[in-house]
Amino acid sequence: MNATALNRRSFLGTALSASAFVLVARALPGGETEVALADALNGAAWHLPIYMGLDADGTVVVIAHRSEMGTGIRTSLPMVAADELGADWKRVRIEQAIGDKKYGDQNTDGSKSVRDFYTPLRAEAATARMMLESAAAQKWGVPASECSAQNHQVVHAKSGRKADFGELVASAAQQPLPKNDDLKFKAASEYRYIGKGVPITDMNAIVTGKGVFGMDAAVPGMVYASVEHPPVFGSTVKSLDDADAKKVAGVSQTLRIPPLKLPYGFQPLGGVAVIADNTWAAFQGRKKLNVQWTESAHDSHESAAYRKTLEAASATAAHVERNEGDVDAAFSSAAGTHEAAYYAPYLAHAPMEPPVAIAQYQDGKVTAWAPTQNPQAVQDTVAAAVGCKPADVVCNVTLLGGGFGRKSKTDYVAEAAMLSKQLGGKPVKVVWSREDDIKFDFYHSSSSTYFKAALDAKGRPTAWLQRSTFPSIMAMFDPNARYGGFSLGMGFTDVPFEIANFRAENGAAEAHVRIGWLRSVANIYHAFGVQSFADELAQKAGRDRVEYLLDLIGSDRNFVTNPPQMKGFDFETARLKRVLTQVAEQSGWAKFKPSKGHALGVAVHRSFLTYVASVVEVVIDDNGKVKIPRVDTVVDAGLVVNPERAKSQFEGAAVFGAGIALMSEITAANGRIKQSNFNDYRVARINEAPVDVRVTIVKNDSAPPAGIGEPGVPPIAPAITSAIFAATGKRIRELPVKSQLA
Repeated sequence: MNATALNRRSFLGTALSASAFVLVARALPGGETEVALADALNGAAWHLPIYMGLDADGTVVVIAHRSEMGTGIRTSLPMVAADELGADWKRVRIEQAIGDKKYGDQNTDGSKSVRDFYTPLRAEAATARMMLESAAAQKWGVPASECSAQNHQVVHAKSGRKADFGELVASAAQQPLPKNDDLKFKAASEYRYIGKGVPITDMNAIVTGKGVFGMDAAVPGMVYASVEHPPVFGSTVKSLDDADAKKVAGVSQTLRIPPLKLPYGFQPLGGVAVIADNTWAAFQGRKKLNVQWTESAHDSHESAAYRKTLEAASATAAHVERNEGDVDAAFSSAAGTHEAAYYAPYLAHAPMEPPVAIAQYQDGKVTAWAPTQNPQAVQDTVAAAVGCKPADVVCNVTLLGGGFGRKSKTDYVAEAAMLSKQLGGKPVKVVWSREDDIKFDFYHSSSSTYFKAALDAKGRPTAWLQRSTFPSIMAMFDPNARYGGFSLGMGFTDVPFEIANFRAENGAAEAHVRIGWLRSVANIYHAFGVQSFADELAQKAGRDRVEYLLDLIGSDRNFVTNPPQMKGFDFETARLKRVLTQVAEQSGWAKFKPSKGHALGVAVHRSFLTYVASVVEVVIDDNGKVKIPRVDTVVDAGLVVNPERAKSQFEGAAVFGAGIALMSEITAANGRIKQSNFNDYRVARINEAPVDVRVTIVKNDSAPPAGIGEPGVPPIAPAITSAIFAATGKRIRELPVKSQLA
């Protein structure tokens, strides 16, 4: 595939043809939508996001401005537009957007794509539909209210007249633009696609090998680069001997990439790049480099010692983030207390496709091709790296072979751009190996959490104290950041238990490696701590774990979180209890009889505005090997656009969560990451993954769409460790489980 084929700017030349009109929409603060019409017949200039248009033959073109990495978002958002418009899905064409701020937020993480753009796309489609209906009404001399768009036609039921969208395009473009307040939306009963789903638009291309992922992209005349990165975060090149590297057939030269500067952001780590005419030569030449590195402030970083630092911070009073009632007084008068501490390690993203990108620098501008979750961050990072304006960076987005948050960090694209500039404009393809991917990631934070409860005579908490300490993601953007920031709102300050006396504290921690968000972010270790501690309290009280969790959640209420949730997304404890009750019924919780080495575990958690409960069945053999025959998950994510893709995300989350619980761990010694590939950074393999994952999606069309990709992960680890305790009596307080049962 060449550069021209990947450049989606060519789409605009087609969409803005003499017989096409294109609608634009902008997402505004508060979730409102501003919709405007540009008349292509008059050659109007375009300054706002463009999400959809109609060709002269009636083909509906929808711009996919989010990145496809297996979630189906390139299908789900266009489905919304097609359904509201009344289009025939077979006559919808989807085009991938380049990076451009006119599209609104293009950062495809945070499980917010449908949540943020469901309303803007509906508004844009409703505008187009009403203008098509007005055009038909004008043509037939009937009231527009008597016309309706159905299956790519506008129909006048009284007379039986019909007009294809293609017949109405030119006249529709001349119709008055409906005001926002006058927009009429379809009723849910009229939807053909929303809530029912369609096969993903990329399916055929992917299964036949025609889908273009980052590694597939190529441009004429490009060279390949493999980068030797500093082995310790913050170290730089002290000396370089590249003579042997240049002797490798295919290697042309080596180039240096400048070191990081504060604040780090998504900058490249720096190092030495080997330039070659193929990937293999670049990799082999790199092995021949003799690089000496400077010392770094992080040379002494050692994960076991760092764990003790985190645990010490969580064992002492820290910065108060939430405080209700009088926790200290409740402890002083309690009938009993219970306390426990939990630990979770660094994690790597390890997507199937390691980082890869092509970039070409010419005349002060850059064109890039990359599997990125955030093409706008590519623009910003590349512009800063080569010294141009973000608007002068064109980022073409390929399919992503997985992401999990890693590919919203854009250092690898900047590497390619910096090297292209040094090579006088020659296009450069930077390819990371799996070892690069594991050793030089933006790691998920390691963490220590501590809990203490004052208990009444029945074992219910009268007071709850919790502390969490972990290196902050914000340290990448502010070198002085030591506290959790926004990550605290992910399962820590928003614990929904109805306890009169509650205090949450956050300890300070310094970052010694690059820290970044990973699928479900801080919810991983916070859910592990909170749900594990609740499990311990239930056992101490001699009560059923499901019943005890329901008691902790308490009355049906709109729980006010800290920080407050988005408008329209109050924390509704009734929904949390409903998924917990339903998963207990679905899994046969009440009827199941645990035995030695065989039990169920349960956890419930709300993240990314979605309520999820999971019951996990475990079987443990005499050697401590854990098998997971079955996982039951119940999800309330509000209105679900594409149930089939949603189900697949929660099935995948069960596998992802099982890997985190049982085997995944990044460790450091002398500042260096010890793991390098899947032999020592373990993820769940097919014989270790859950066998039977049963996902039930609660039908809840009255609530707005919430997150799908991430919220299935947090309950899995605590449900597994809960089951392990029930099966063995062994309490797991640190992840991963690994050999703790041997």
